Amino acid sequence: MESDSAMVAFPLLTTPIESNYRACTIPYRFPSDNPRKATPTEIAWIDLFRNSIPSFKKRAESDTTVVDAPTKAEKFAQRYADILDDIKKDPESHGGPPDCTLLCRLREQVLRELGFRDIFKKVKDEENTKAISLFPEVVRLNDDIEDGGKRLENLVRGIFAGNIFDLGSAQLAEVFSRDGMSFLASCQNLVPRPWVIDDLDTFKAKWNKKSWKKAVIFVDNSGADVILGILPFARELLKRGTQVVLAANDLPSINDVTYPELIEIISKLKDESGKLIGVDTSNLLIANSGNDLPVIDLTRVSQELAYLASDADLVILEGMGRGIETNLYAQFKCDSLKIGMVKHPEVAQFLGGRLYDCVFKYNEVLG
Repeated sequence: MESDSAMVAFPLLTTPIESNYRACTIPYRFPSDNPRKATPTEIAWIDLFRNSIPSFKKRAESDTTVVDAPTKAEKFAQRYADILDDIKKDPESHGGPPDCTLLCRLREQVLRELGFRDIFKKVKDEENTKAISLFPEVVRLNDDIEDGGKRLENLVRGIFAGNIFDLGSAQLAEVFSRDGMSFLASCQNLVPRPWVIDDLDTFKAKWNKKSWKKAVIFVDNSGADVILGILPFARELLKRGTQVVLAANDLPSINDVTYPELIEIISKLKDESGKLIGVDTSNLLIANSGNDLPVIDLTRVSQELAYLASDADLVILEGMGRGIETNLYAQFKCDSLKIGMVKHPEVAQFLGGRLYDCVFKYNEVLG
């Protein structure tokens, strides 16, 4: 992890940041709650993280890079479960009270202390290979849509369909290990509009009239998510003359794509003249966000990303962790888009939507 001194606030957050920004979307507790007693919301979320332990343990057991992985995986499961039990008894233990950032961070800490660096590496590599082979066909289907608005909607549906590939959700991890996921079928089977937050028509109207000079996209998962969802959308922005910065995690966390992995993926997708299926990529930049979790606190990003983002006029946060569980209400000095699928019942309940509902939240800054 980069040293704390290297981390800075994302420059496009509305200032003063202290009074305008809180990373976590869902409040687990209120000032009036007893600090020594877990709230019903805290208990529900602690249980959600507890329910994910078996799928993480299973991935850890099969990590061939770690000596005696099965024994260490068992230790991880026990240790993390004990921490969650402690927090239930005393919300202020382990640096609490808990929020989604703390619960994620504690899980990563236990894994890393036991020597697990990237327990999802094998499945990420497999999914990346599969998605890379499908990329030309997905792009061709998009390019064949002549109507710009319809093409945009198809690209957005592709982002949602790709975002289903999420091994941080216990239910989806189970579905995935059972029968895998078909990207094109997922595009067809999204919940019907209007989605729980649905600003697509507003965004479509702007898309037809306006072009952004620079977009920063915080990417989420490996495989179909980044390759078949985000990259066709980024390619469309490049075609329109927008410079695109893709911001990926510094360190592995669940099946999120990392900065080195994203560089490798894009080099595999480019042709010998450096194009992405006919589109020039000189305006495509990849940045290390400095983050090491599936959620992100925008008061702590890498200096590199802060520098690259300072003159952007569109910020896109993609995925449930970065765009819904954190940053859904984040305010920016420029236009912003939060886009992701709701994959936890607790999030659906908070938003008043359905499980696997979609969030497409567009905020325009008039200036």
